[in-house]
Amino acid sequence: MTSSPRTGEQFHLSLPGSPGTRATVVELAAGLRALEVRGTAIVETYPETSLPPYGSGIVLAPWPNRVEDGVWRHEGEEMLLDITEPDKRNAIHGLLRNTAYRVRERDDASIVLGAVVFPQHGYPFHLDTTVAYRLVDDGIEVAHTIENIGDAAAPVAVGAHPYLRVGDVPVEELRLELAASTRFEVTDRLNAREQADVSGTRFDVRAGVRVGDLELDDGFGGVAPGAVHRLSADDGRSVELWRDDAFAYAQVFTNRKWPADGGTRLALAVEPMTAPANALNSGLGLRTLAPGERWSVSWGLRYSDGA
Repeated sequence: MTSSPRTGEQFHLSLPGSPGTRATVVELAAGLRALEVRGTAIVETYPETSLPPYGSGIVLAPWPNRVEDGVWRHEGEEMLLDITEPDKRNAIHGLLRNTAYRVRERDDASIVLGAVVFPQHGYPFHLDTTVAYRLVDDGIEVAHTIENIGDAAAPVAVGAHPYLRVGDVPVEELRLELAASTRFEVTDRLNAREQADVSGTRFDVRAGVRVGDLELDDGFGGVAPGAVHRLSADDGRSVELWRDDAFAYAQVFTNRKWPADGGTRLALAVEPMTAPANALNSGLGLRTLAPGERWSVSWGLRYSDGA
């Protein structure tokens, strides 16, 4: 464990008996900063002394993506969240992206980190949240738990923000298969409106599209039960993002400014989400937790060398 002034502690995981299978998790937003399977990097990384660029690897809770104008209604009352995406006037990615999670459990190959959401203006609910990372032979398993420790029913959702890669293959040369049948129409501030069938449009990525031919910062739905999202190289290597059925939505971002501060390389975020943008207003994908109720969901990444 080493210290970093920007992301807090860095927790290094390794899988016994599997050289080159390792991960780095940071305190800040419980972010996944690095992941290698048998020596092959399958997520983008960034310097220890940097903040996570463009949300790289962070946990998104108690909602992912955007809330338009930071405004939503609960039981007839208008709620006003802090604006955390000033250029688009939205509240984005929940309430914990600038929070240090604390270690609850740890061994060589796994770690459980936790953080509390306290009642506040715009979100008057009290939650205990954890994220558990566990290395396995072919990748990593991630489990999120949210417990309502307050005295009022609380609407919640969760997401994650990994940027995927397949070793040193340029991202633009990889092929993305996104198991989503709908795409959300959005405003100029990227807030979701109606869902539309992707069939016959440039947003239909189910059969696979070269990443360099995509231009996306879009939310998708209609993810079939048991379906996976896949990123593959011409040499047969691939990374799959699997998820349980609660992660019925995804955001895909082809970021052509990686890393931050003037970068020009392409990076690809495939973000599993239990609810889409503006869900506190639409209700889509929201889970309402009664006082004392606990909710757990999971997703993960697995690597194949094509052999």
